[in-house]
Amino acid sequence: MSSFLKGGWAISALLCLVLVAGCAPAKEVAIPPTSTPTEVAVATPRPTDTPTPPKPTPTPAPPTPTSAPSAKENMVYVPGGEFIMGSEEGNEDEKPQRTVNLDGFNIDIYPVTNADYKEFVDATGQAPPRHWEGGTYPEGKGDHPVVWVSWHDAQAYCQWAGKRLPTEAEWEKAARGTDGRKWPWGNTFDPNKCNAKESGIGETTPVGKYPEGASPYGVMDMAGNVWEWTADWYEAYPGSSYQSARFGQKNRAMRGGSWFDAGAFVRCSVRNNAAPKFSFSTIGFRCAE
Repeated sequence: MSSFLKGGWAISALLCLVLVAGCAPAKEVAIPPTSTPTEVAVATPRPTDTPTPPKPTPTPAPPTPTSAPSAKENMVYVPGGEFIMGSEEGNEDEKPQRTVNLDGFNIDIYPVTNADYKEFVDATGQAPPRHWEGGTYPEGKGDHPVVWVSWHDAQAYCQWAGKRLPTEAEWEKAARGTDGRKWPWGNTFDPNKCNAKESGIGETTPVGKYPEGASPYGVMDMAGNVWEWTADWYEAYPGSSYQSARFGQKNRAMRGGSWFDAGAFVRCSVRNNAAPKFSFSTIGFRCAE
């Protein structure tokens, strides 16, 4: 239509009328219902009156990405776009630091808890974690992250819940945002914002215990408490010359550090790995979709 506008107002208007008259009816587009507009009576101006120009309709503000309607209960939406992944100051398997572009995704706000996992065990007959007695978790730890779960266990739970495990890149973006920070809350370690070795607790804590340690997207427990399984095999990053006997399709990547690990090992970019059948008292998971 821009080519018609260049010709002058009257000619463009005439051409538009011809085009509208000659074209097939446009496909109907469903428009979300809005509140019923209030009728306004408009007086017809006398020939000597000067009509008041209509007020422009304000353009509605775009929705905030983090409040996307696709986010489910107890999940948060991480918008698509670029973020800084890896670290040049960390371990060799964290290098090279680079910019990664991801589609938007949802991720659990908290790690999967013992109470969550018991619902899965009861519904499917899945074997419970090895330290549960009588098919149930230790008393008083329903809101602690489930541990002693293998990658296969985590994968099965996610599928049962209609979700999936996050990729390493998704996990890291959810933990650190887009600015490359070292910990979810910033670039200075604080033992009061996570359950790491320096906290002196020596075991898991209830999920969400450290709200001041939340990530930029409001995701909790991304530093410490438990390592978390991801969907990916443990491999070298693109462009890395570092070699490890653990690379290849034999170990799955884990993220986040645990209550047993010092602050330097609960950074957002730190990587760990284990065989998919392995389980331990420091390993849990969360879901994404």
